[in-house]
Amino acid sequence: MSRLAQACLVAGLAAAGVAHAQEPNMADDPYQWLEDVTGERQLAWVRAQNARTDAALASTPEFKAMEAGIREVLDSDAKIPGVQKIGGYYYNFWKDRNHERGVWRRTTLEEYRKPNPAWETILDLDALNKAEGENWVWHGADCLRPAYERCLIALSRGGADADVTREFDLERKAWVEGGFFRPEAKGGLNWIDQDTVYVYTDFGDGSTTESGYPRIVKRWKRGTPLESAEVVYEGKDDDMYIAAFHDDTPGFERDFVSRTIAFYNDELYLVGKDGKLAKVDAPNSANKGVKRQWLTLELREPWSVGGRTYAAGSLLAANFDEFMAGKREFEVLFEPTERSSLASFAWTRSHLVLNVLEDVKNRLHVLTPAAGGWKRSEFVGAPAFGTLAVGAVDSDESDAVWLTATDYLTPTTLSLAAIGQQPEQLKSMPSFFDSSKHAIEQHFATSKDGTRVPYFLVRPKDLKLDGKAPTLLYGYGGFEISLTPSYSGGLGRAWLSRGGVYAVANIRGGGEYGPRWHQAALKQNRHKAYEDMAAVAQDLVKRKITSPQHLGVQGGSNGGLLTGNMLTQYPELFGAVVVQVPLLDMKRYNKLLAGASWMAEYGNPDTSDWEFIRTFSPYHLFDPAKEYPPVIFLTSTRDDRVHPGHARKMAAKMIDAGKDVTYYENIEGGHGGAANNAQAAHMSALAYAFLWQRLSQPAKAKK
Repeated sequence: MSRLAQACLVAGLAAAGVAHAQEPNMADDPYQWLEDVTGERQLAWVRAQNARTDAALASTPEFKAMEAGIREVLDSDAKIPGVQKIGGYYYNFWKDRNHERGVWRRTTLEEYRKPNPAWETILDLDALNKAEGENWVWHGADCLRPAYERCLIALSRGGADADVTREFDLERKAWVEGGFFRPEAKGGLNWIDQDTVYVYTDFGDGSTTESGYPRIVKRWKRGTPLESAEVVYEGKDDDMYIAAFHDDTPGFERDFVSRTIAFYNDELYLVGKDGKLAKVDAPNSANKGVKRQWLTLELREPWSVGGRTYAAGSLLAANFDEFMAGKREFEVLFEPTERSSLASFAWTRSHLVLNVLEDVKNRLHVLTPAAGGWKRSEFVGAPAFGTLAVGAVDSDESDAVWLTATDYLTPTTLSLAAIGQQPEQLKSMPSFFDSSKHAIEQHFATSKDGTRVPYFLVRPKDLKLDGKAPTLLYGYGGFEISLTPSYSGGLGRAWLSRGGVYAVANIRGGGEYGPRWHQAALKQNRHKAYEDMAAVAQDLVKRKITSPQHLGVQGGSNGGLLTGNMLTQYPELFGAVVVQVPLLDMKRYNKLLAGASWMAEYGNPDTSDWEFIRTFSPYHLFDPAKEYPPVIFLTSTRDDRVHPGHARKMAAKMIDAGKDVTYYENIEGGHGGAANNAQAAHMSALAYAFLWQRLSQPAKAKK
């Protein structure tokens, strides 16, 4: 499976409208009634909690000013409009104060180079919502080359993962009457040609996996009913996700079926002209990519093949046709060290750009295939510090790439670079706060088992090391996702400018040191991620940057599970906890929405795995007799990936035990928590207001 496909699954860009959980068993769990997402009684409870939270946090002039400051950042016309080249135009999806849901627009490269490009609006979602009485949220467009006359556009109601796909005429700027249409579900459409698509979606009973994702992929001809589409492949009920796609690279057109069994466990099949499938016979754990004549494999485990063993974390390349014919000769394009891992790579017409993390700092290298093997060179003009990202402008036509650079204090820049030449800076984010008084540092904490855990620290240059600084510690630690420095105007305005310190922990479970860093905290070893986070918290106190009364912790989704465990396992380390769109009930997580798809990460609670899962299930670790720091739970009714019942039940359980609990549930928003900038600003402001209120006060005796 490609990195892009894995990222889409992590991000949940394809997903199902499961609104209700399984039938509650109140004897086992008296709060399970809150799993009914849209029940009248349940939403009444949510609205009552929201009203209390807004009354406690959102009614002051200080809150209104902070919320407005964050909203101004989100709505700013000075943000960098990231673009995608489609044909001769450069397309961008844009949201601001005047375009709450956003506009899809385009310009030329000549115009894009200007400070204020002239944009041509292609689709206005706010106007569409008004006309259709909907609340559509943009989920992306797939346009058919070479003519680029037709696009498949995905739209979600209220920001949920489930979406619809509609065919759009790009030249007429109108929906195609009688065109391809996929009803609301988790899944998607992919072009094969102008009259044919691959469709993977909810076709009815038995057509989805236990995770709620597509189990069947079909080939669908224009003008025929969806029900008559030809089955290409059927997965198993306990698979995670089945999809297919057409590679339209000129001269290398191919079709593939992707069978994702679990995260980092997938199979890739080449679809022959006769419709038969040939497996790409590489390890299921490897990320597989095909570009022109090349097959690339990112190994997540050691692999012995062809008389040689290749290390986990390596990037291999082979001729695709020769590999499919049985040849097993590889070029090692990257091999990790104890300090380095492969963050990503990007193809251009003639080169491959490697993006390597060395102690969580990006380094770029250029590889060029040649008759005598791959030649290596440095990427000209790359910044020496900060988070770097590289993406091809048009990998089939040119060697140009987009280069973005950022860190916690430096606004993001976007440059256009031709390989081997100095980059041309095109855009820069404005400075939304005065960062001249702050400094960025990297430190290493020592975890319980002796592992060195890196973390970044953003602090005032004149910080007094007296343990009194309000400090926010952020973490994630899962699914091999790396946390690297990035600029946030909202964080800068709402936290750093007020004198707050910000720390980001690169704990195990993430991808900062490649697959080994991720695998070190899987299933029965999950506790190592939490021990790492606790070690960073303790290191901040040891350095006298802060103290438990002034230290807060924040995380969302898997990071919400992390902060839920900080709350229940390490309450003495924190003065406030922010838990966003979290997993918390690890006994039932696999029965709620997409939860079954994460069992490769956490384990299966319906088996003996429960013996170790229960040790990191915050819902079950909570003890009403213990004292806990103040906590705020933030989630979304429309989150159809991580069930809002997790946050609801944990909050209710703690409230009934008399704990200091704040709860807010956005009625829209999906897994991102917010469907527009106004909602995003409000949710962010609630978190920062809660943290500042609890952490900036003089130290009090802890209960």
